[in-house]
Amino acid sequence: MNDIKDALAELVGEIAPDVRLAPKYGGHVMCPNEGDDKTFVGGIFTYKDHVSLEFSKGVDLDDPDGVLEGSGKLRRHLKLYQLQDVADKNVAFFLMQVL
Repeated sequence: MNDIKDALAELVGEIAPDVRLAPKYGGHVMCPNEGDDKTFVGGIFTYKDHVSLEFSKGVDLDDPDGVLEGSGKLRRHLKLYQLQDVADKNVAFFLMQVL
């Protein structure tokens, strides 16, 4: 799972070099505002069999292929089981929308 987590962190850095990944809730949240760890747009969380890329306001994201999961009022996520899922689920497309 570390290879997926590392690929996501690298992609965040490429898309938005100023966004910080701050440790929170057992994972890392994406903080776009300098010095503000309380405002974040989502996070990366590692589980036993997958890595979850969470989006705080995922309900507002464009999802033409229907790959976002979740049914709550706001949050949506992508479950990534293997490194290839980063490309197959078009993670960069979603990160560019929130970062």
